[in-house]
Amino acid sequence: MPSSTEDGADRDGEIRLWRDEGWWIARDVGTGVTTQGESRSDALENLDEAVALHRGEIGREPTDEELREHGIDPEENATGDAEPPDVLE
Repeated sequence: MPSSTEDGADRDGEIRLWRDEGWWIARDVGTGVTTQGESRSDALENLDEAVALHRGEIGREPTDEELREHGIDPEENATGDAEPPDVLE
């Protein structure tokens, strides 16, 4: 698995792209964000958006009203002080 550093060097800006089982996989090495797409350009476009979301450059938290519109009760869906599952780290 790629690492964000190699020999102590900062890998910010490095992208790795490969094909696996018919999908193109794109990873931003510096952030560890990984996406996929049916084509190379789709995978890279998805990666651009995912990295921007990861960095907080786009997107926002949903409002309580928006959550309720989708059948989610904000009072019942707080993580509180609990640690997220390993898969979300």
